[in-house]
Formats: sequence, C-alpha cells, structure tokens
Amino acid sequence: MAGRNRAATTRLSFSLAVVAAAFAFFVVSSGAASVCRGGVGGILQVTSERRESEWSPGNDWLLGTAEEAAFVSFARKYNKEYATREEYLHRLGVFARNAVRATEHQALDPTAVHGVTPFSDLTEEEFERHFMGLQARGEGGGAGRRCGCGRRREKPADAASELDVRGLPSNFDWREKGAVTEVKMQGVCGSCWAFSTTGAVEGANFIATGKLISLSEQQLIDCDHMCDAVEKDACDNGCSGGLMTNAYKYLLEAGGLEEEKYYPYSGKVGQCKFEEEKVAVRVTNFTNIPLDEKQIAAYLVRHGPLAVGLNAAFMQTYVRGVSCPLICIKKWVNHGVLLVGYGARGFSILRLGYQPYWIIKNSWGKQWGEDGYYRLCRGHGTCGINTMVSAVTATTVSMEGIAS
Repeated sequence: MAGRNRAATTRLSFSLAVVAAAFAFFVVSSGAASVCRGGVGGILQVTSERRESEWSPGNDWLLGTAEEAAFVSFARKYNKEYATREEYLHRLGVFARNAVRATEHQALDPTAVHGVTPFSDLTEEEFERHFMGLQARGEGGGAGRRCGCGRRREKPADAASELDVRGLPSNFDWREKGAVTEVKMQGVCGSCWAFSTTGAVEGANFIATGKLISLSEQQLIDCDHMCDAVEKDACDNGCSGGLMTNAYKYLLEAGGLEEEKYYPYSGKVGQCKFEEEKVAVRVTNFTNIPLDEKQIAAYLVRHGPLAVGLNAAFMQTYVRGVSCPLICIKKWVNHGVLLVGYGARGFSILRLGYQPYWIIKNSWGKQWGEDGYYRLCRGHGTCGINTMVSAVTATTVSMEGIAS
C-alpha cells in the first residue's frame, strides 16, 4: 500500500510540475507577444522574455564552458562556419538561449524529444522568417500575414462534403504506397507553402496515374502571385510566404506544374521561366477539408496526401517522438507541411496512454526530425493541425518532346 501511495504521489508531483511549467510558459508567451510586421489584423509572434541583447555581443563569458563545447560539436555536425569572432560569439549566445528553450519545450512536450537541431544557432525570428512562410487565414476566412494569428472560416463556401469514416484502417502511410517523394530542403526561404502544394499535387497525380513525379517549387516561387479571394492583399509572394489554396488557383490558371528537374529549386526568387509546353502535371480541382480530424483521416486515405498548416512553435527544437504539447495555440498557424499518414499508438504521458498521431512530411531536409518527418498528436486539433487542410486532384500531361 505504501509503495502504491508513493507511486501515486510521484505521478501527482510530476503532473503538477508539468502544469506549473505550462502555466509559466503561457504567462511568459502571452506577456511577451509583440507586433513584428504590418498587415491584415497585425502579426503576432511569441518571443522569450530574454532579449537577444542579453546574449550578445558580450558572450565572452560562454567561452570555455560546457555550452561552448556543445556548440562546437553542433557546428561540426552540421558544417556550420562563422566568418568573424563577433558572429561566432553571437551564434554561441543564440545557441545557449535555444538550449534553454529546448529544455522548456521538453517540459511542455514530454512525449517528444527536444534538443539540438540544425537550427539551434538561429533566433526565433530568424527561424520563423527563413524556414516557415505560411500566410495564415485571418478572422472570417481571410488570409493574415505569414506568422499570423488567424483561423479559417468555420464553413467555407468551397468546403468538401463529409465522407463515411467507418472502416478506416488503424494505421495508414502513403510513403509505403509510393505516393511521396523524398524529403526536400527549402533552405533560407519562407517557401513552405510551395513545398506543401507540390507535395499534395505529387500525391494526387500518383493516385490518378500511378506515376510519382517530383514537381517544381521554384515555379511557384518565381511565377505565382495569386491573391486570396477574400482579402486581396494576401498574396503568394515567393520567399516571403503564401497559401496553398492560392497556389492551386494559380496552377488552374497557368496550366500546371513543371517537373523539378526542368525547373530546379534555387531557394531564392528569380525571373519566371515557366513554359506551358513543359507542364508535367495539371491540377483539376481542390477543396478545403472539414475541421473534424476523422474527416481529415478519411480524405487522407481516399484522396491522398493533404496540404496542411500548423503552428510550428515546438518544431525548431524537435528531435524525435510524438509531439503532444500542453500548450500550442491553434490560431497561430505559420507553417505549411504535408500530411502523409497516421498511426494508432504514439505514447503520451500526459494523456495516460497510447494516443493516435499524424505523420507529417516537412521541408527542412533529412537532418531535421525523424529523417525529415514530424509526428504530432491526432484527435485534439493540436497546434491547429485541423484548421487549414486542403485536398487536390491532378493528372499527368504527356511529356513527349521535352528534352531530357
């Protein structure tokens, strides 16, 4: 009996500690939110109370410490080079700050592993600017700016009809069926929306034709300037952000997407070089998926990989595991990714049992996460995963006559 009481007390103490940490995180995050860019409805970004000035340029005190040893190991692992002593000290300070953030994230998301990642020398603002790029929907269905604080309208006019969710498999993964290309790397460009779009179109084309063709994100970055139908100034804008639904509309008008090998990725905006005669895949239709995650699973199984937006607040420090954060504000959708599957048994300490999860393809290369993938709790709308989901249909165009 005494042993059971001690175990129960330990579990209670752990739960209270986690809740306290979550509350502290919420208070800090709420108090430190600040407007970082202009635009529709303003743009909110969560930042730490520790300002960058506290870490740089006077970071000499970190030299010779365990923090510097870890930083040197990180730089070697990810082939990081810093041109000057000032830059080295600045990045060392950022790295030390991110180590603290990773510890905070670990307390708030104990079912995943958080720690050093390829982005541990970037500030939150740098990381958000360079490796996200989704223009989140604003109130009433409009599109707020990248890193925005918004939500999709409850009942969009172009919402998909409901599907029968009976008989869905317990586990499902489009990678196993050959519908997903290799993990790509967007680089220092806020083009996640383009990678989410091409991933969905690649999967849709595979389902229609049995052919997996890697398509061009660069075409979207260079040529797509389509604007949201409701808020006209929310437009696809290369490395400065965009929306997957805008991109679908562009592709319907332009005639389709070229193959990646004919229009390769450069990671920066260039002159539009699209040639319609080189189109490999045409988009035939698209639709928004209901908020119900059972409906999302049904559309995923029956229609292929889905373009989704989410709040990437915990992703800079994510290493592996199923992410089930206590606090991840659903309205702050700022990153476009690709939903490729789901599983039934991802262990969650906080919810005292095995919980289902989503399998998400990211565009930050294979060195990040689980070989470029992210697993996120399913069924709770975690991090807004259910608020911006779209499906697309496509078909291959004959490529005869195009030089290899």
